Amino acid sequence: MQRTTIHIKLENPSSFKKQLLTWAQQFKVALWMDSNEYPHNYTSYDAILAVDCLTKIETTYKKAFQKLKTYKNQCNDYIFGYLGYDLKNDVEELQSTNFDGLGFSDMFFFQPKKLFFIKNNEVQICYINSLEHEVQQDFNIITSPNIHPKKITHKIKIKSRISKSDYLNKIYKILNHIKRGDIYEANFCQEFFDDTAIINPIRTYFNLNSISTPPFASFLKLRDTYLISASPERFLRKEGTSVISQPIKGTAKRSKNNIEDHFLKEQLKNNPKEQSENIMIVDLVRNDLSRIAVKGSVTVDELCKIYSFKQVHQLISTISCKVQNNIDVVDILKVAFPMGSMTGAPKIAAMKIIENLETTKRGLYSGAVGYITPQNNFDFNVVIRSILYNKAKKYVSFSVGSAITAQSNPETEYDECLLKAQAMKTVLLNGN
Repeated sequence: MQRTTIHIKLENPSSFKKQLLTWAQQFKVALWMDSNEYPHNYTSYDAILAVDCLTKIETTYKKAFQKLKTYKNQCNDYIFGYLGYDLKNDVEELQSTNFDGLGFSDMFFFQPKKLFFIKNNEVQICYINSLEHEVQQDFNIITSPNIHPKKITHKIKIKSRISKSDYLNKIYKILNHIKRGDIYEANFCQEFFDDTAIINPIRTYFNLNSISTPPFASFLKLRDTYLISASPERFLRKEGTSVISQPIKGTAKRSKNNIEDHFLKEQLKNNPKEQSENIMIVDLVRNDLSRIAVKGSVTVDELCKIYSFKQVHQLISTISCKVQNNIDVVDILKVAFPMGSMTGAPKIAAMKIIENLETTKRGLYSGAVGYITPQNNFDFNVVIRSILYNKAKKYVSFSVGSAITAQSNPETEYDECLLKAQAMKTVLLNGN
């Protein structure tokens, strides 16, 4: 696909980003990704916007990865979209029968007509050639004074899908599985929701992003369904022949008191339970990547390194490998999906157990959002710390989870879930 590309210097990149995303709301399909200028080593752009479908693929899990491979090769262009968690049923002999209030498709990708790549103080605009005459007029509209997203005063009433006592009982069941040797670790999630919700998605995103400023924020508008994500976690990135994964396992709250905050950070760093959580998933990721990696190239570059975000401290590891030039990128995504940080170990046994104990279909939650380039590079986040909204159904939802190991205390795990839910809950309850 031939595209017209121009570069424009930006006087105020932060202001431009808000104006750009507000402008994007006119389209039926828009996907935004923002690193929030987070200082990490593995990123190509500060932010990306893709809008307006030229072509698309939207499907259930059945043969989804094969369909994606065919679609990608036919497009030979940038494609943007998501992999829903229930694509696990395409990878393994699994099923999903839990309640689904949101109704996202299992997989969606599109070839955008209009693309914006922001890096430092410059935007690179890439339009399909037939729309090159719209580049300057769109830029003029985007940078003109615009109306701020309207505040909606509808009161949100957050309910939990399971009670605290039910949650604790389910954790004890997982611990029994661990004691029997069925699994070593399982990521168990619970849903909070309102089925009478009216929100302004873009305003909700701006508020959530300002609270969290995460490195893998994303906003997806797909007709009447929305993803509003403050994800701190990368799933997979490919650049040339290098592939990296950066699983998060291990969480501690932050404090406004610097001395206490440092203490909490050190406590997390030296906590054997949190470390073991992380190391188990590192081993799982190493095993996944070894199936497609050049022999002997899988490396743990960082193990249990502390990264601090506005809400929490996290333990993050970085695993890398080399791949052959001729490998199809969809095969790399498939071999590592779903991400170990959201399943457990061993992966298949953990997925069966959590499917049986969870009450809600995960759908897009704990899936991945990202893009594939014409050069067969890609970058995908993990959909966590996210609000999902179906405008037609008035259904808003966010899910949170924690990793259960032999050392887990059910009450502590419940508190960790509430800590992770805090930002989403605050944004929804305080008006949007």
